[in-house]
Amino acid sequence: MRYREFGKTGFSVSDVAIGLWGMSGWSGSDDAESLHALQLAVDLGCNFFDTAWAYGEGKSDGFLGKILAANFGKRLYAASKIPPKNRKWPSQPTYDYNDVFPVDHVFAHADLIRRNLGVDTIDLLQFHVWEDAWTDRPEFRSTVEKLKRDRIIHAFGLSLNRWQPTNGIRAVRTGLVDAVQVIYNLLDQNPEDELFPVCQELNIGVIARVPLDEGSLGGKMTRDTTFPHGDWRARYFNPRNLSETLDRVDRLRADLPAGMPLPDAAIRFILAHPAVSTTIVGMRKPDHVRANLALSDAPPLDPQLLAKLRKHRWERHPAPWSD
Repeated sequence: MRYREFGKTGFSVSDVAIGLWGMSGWSGSDDAESLHALQLAVDLGCNFFDTAWAYGEGKSDGFLGKILAANFGKRLYAASKIPPKNRKWPSQPTYDYNDVFPVDHVFAHADLIRRNLGVDTIDLLQFHVWEDAWTDRPEFRSTVEKLKRDRIIHAFGLSLNRWQPTNGIRAVRTGLVDAVQVIYNLLDQNPEDELFPVCQELNIGVIARVPLDEGSLGGKMTRDTTFPHGDWRARYFNPRNLSETLDRVDRLRADLPAGMPLPDAAIRFILAHPAVSTTIVGMRKPDHVRANLALSDAPPLDPQLLAKLRKHRWERHPAPWSD
């Protein structure tokens, strides 16, 4: 397992990590198997885990709390997120900051998260949505400063809206933000343009999320794939998006060397960018944990292959079904 410096936080984090969203509501998840997968990841050297209060209203925070308690003495990093008070994803420029992250809401959820994680200080606490128009609100600055001053959190971050990687750069430049979480994968390469250079300039930790495009880059999805009602992916992979996505996946797969699995290429592509601190992969099954964490030790992709893969960039824009 390889480790990278997480911006200016002082954390040294595994470059392949676990995102817990799928453990708290996606179809096919089994609680006992999820906990087994988390412990296996720890045993294999993974030390960074990303969760959120909205993932099962504290369920995944509780899962992570059990793992932290079971591995007392090991330095594991817990990242969680405050949900927007209006419970709307993504945020919109018309929303007022105090309707989304009023101070009492932020501190109440920080306490709930600490309780479920079983910690006094959260390693990284993130706002689960963001609008850069809120950057100059004095309540934003005072809230983050108090969270740190009172040692409720060690570091503060923003989870940027889907396909809006520049909608956070102003906030990053305030000095209040230690990390950003952004969608970055073989299809969604836009963060390379503006966000990543700013993060490198200011030494900001970068969490690359959705490395497998919610599953399409996992290599097993077909045009007949469906998801049960209530599973978020049933809306995301609507017939139009599923068809267009898989057309692109087919073209991408044709550019891979013989024998290279699609998810291997997807994760190694992300790790090739020096701005990335870690990428969080959904891994609910032990076999997935072993396969994905092993990619941390894989050699870099050939530069010629990287150049080919960059040609599969897809310019996407937020849609009603995308969050």
